[in-house]
Amino acid sequence: MTGWVVDETNKHTSRNIFFRRYEHDNDEYGFNPTSFKGVETFTRFFYEKWFQVQIAGLENIPTQGRAVFFGNHSGGLPVDGFLFYDGVINLHPQPRRIRFLVTKFLLNAPGIGKMLRGFGAIPPDYETATKLLQEDELVFLYPEAEKGTGKLFKDRYKLEEFHGGFVRAALETKAPMNAVVTIGGDEIYPLLADCKPLAKLLHWPYFPLTPFFPWLPFPLCMIPLPVKIVAVAWPPFELKYPPEAAADANLVSAIVNDIRADIQAKVNDLLEIRKSPFSKWDMSQVNAYLRQTRTYWPRAEKHLKQP
Repeated sequence: MTGWVVDETNKHTSRNIFFRRYEHDNDEYGFNPTSFKGVETFTRFFYEKWFQVQIAGLENIPTQGRAVFFGNHSGGLPVDGFLFYDGVINLHPQPRRIRFLVTKFLLNAPGIGKMLRGFGAIPPDYETATKLLQEDELVFLYPEAEKGTGKLFKDRYKLEEFHGGFVRAALETKAPMNAVVTIGGDEIYPLLADCKPLAKLLHWPYFPLTPFFPWLPFPLCMIPLPVKIVAVAWPPFELKYPPEAAADANLVSAIVNDIRADIQAKVNDLLEIRKSPFSKWDMSQVNAYLRQTRTYWPRAEKHLKQP
């Protein structure tokens, strides 16, 4: 990590700070610190043991104020957000709640939906996202949405088209933006095909066919490959345009396309650093890369507010 070093021995202190911070929170969207604490213990196993997740740039997560988080999305099942969140909770000295926009398909699923709402997930609703930003929360919008998690293995790490909601929300609420790039998620559930007729019948966004699903019995069919995952959080930036620019569709589209090109370049660069999907990352190289790219690629920099 860069900037400051997190003492791993204090991770439980960070975790306790997080849950004490929200223990009396009355959240209209279903956030429940008590139930989330149990889920987080289970998630921590996958974070530490299975995927051996490492995070660079954790100090770039703001300790106060609103922020729009965005980044690439993958995994068949959207575990990338869970894992990044778990790192923040256990390693950040002042961990805060992150509100992830989650598809209604998952939020309405029996059992899973309650669990997702319990850890702070919210519906994929623009008005809800901007309301929470106005309340100075951290909101994570994945611009690829379901297309990101449902991409086939042959298309791994090729970003899908970005929806413009994350840029509109940042403009409208004057929120700083934080880019988070995750490498590893595209390979944990290799999607070999999407059975569209079954997806339509079940009202699923896609029906994944993987080496294990649906061929093996449950829960064996749900076991992810132990790919080693890294998440890189860049410093926040602000767009230079006024709030009313959120209504300018052409400008929003231009900003979105330039940011998407920036994120794709970062994905490509990090893949060049990786030795293999199943090897732990050399974090000295990752941190060096983060320091070298603290500012954004030229196509995106023209939209940024200058210091």
